[in-house]
Amino acid sequence: MKIKKVWSVYFSATTTTEKVVRKIADVAAEKLGAERAEFDFTLPGARADVLSFGEEDLVIFGTPVYAGRIPNLLLKYVVTVQGNGALAVPVVLYGNRNFDDALIELRDVLEDGGFHTIAAGAFIGEHSFSTVLGAGRPDAKDMAVVEELGIKAAEAVKKAEAEGIPEPIEVEGVPKPYRGYYQPRDRKGNPIDIRKVKPLTNENCINCGLCAKVCPMGAIDPADVTSVPGICIKCCACEKKCPVQAKYYEDPGYLYHKVELEEGYTRRAEPVLFTR
Repeated sequence: MKIKKVWSVYFSATTTTEKVVRKIADVAAEKLGAERAEFDFTLPGARADVLSFGEEDLVIFGTPVYAGRIPNLLLKYVVTVQGNGALAVPVVLYGNRNFDDALIELRDVLEDGGFHTIAAGAFIGEHSFSTVLGAGRPDAKDMAVVEELGIKAAEAVKKAEAEGIPEPIEVEGVPKPYRGYYQPRDRKGNPIDIRKVKPLTNENCINCGLCAKVCPMGAIDPADVTSVPGICIKCCACEKKCPVQAKYYEDPGYLYHKVELEEGYTRRAEPVLFTR
């Protein structure tokens, strides 16, 4: 086995996961003298075909954390990716609360799909709901840790090439069947259900259509961007990327959950690496 190509593979609605995964892959490829390649499966069209790798590939595979897990609707695609003996580094990015069981879930999915996981990491990015939680993250301090994981991943590859495929990397989290998804609650402790909440459009809208183009679920009608007939996963790409701040949410449960998170998790969470 000899790694010839290092891939950055990611879902990144607001580009924070992309930034982390690409940097890890850049550093690992440089250390290994390997070719670089990339696959961004953020938009629906990219998830139309089965993605497949082989024994000469190292795949840095990144997803965001939604409610402490891999996003449920995204999982349906991730489980189809075929490793065929490729080495992999699972990476998750969360909005300053916790990554809970997302990383162990991603590791297991990759292992089940024919990958061999050799290192892993959990990083922080600005929360999709907020400009306060994880604001400016990943920052320069984070990116130094990102580079460290790239170096460690390259070292793990060289060890695997010399000594053979290791056991799956050990990471934090509760093993299968994992914990449930994080449940937001109101001040009285009652569950808040925001699954059907969708963004609204204000009078600032200039009908540029960017929101429909960047929606990872294809949920926004490009012919009428005020209409959201599809499923919204609250990635907030439409809201954060709108050039005129035309997208917004007004659901009381959603807005309370945003406040709850900002009140409870404003401390600086730090990245965690899992290496041998």
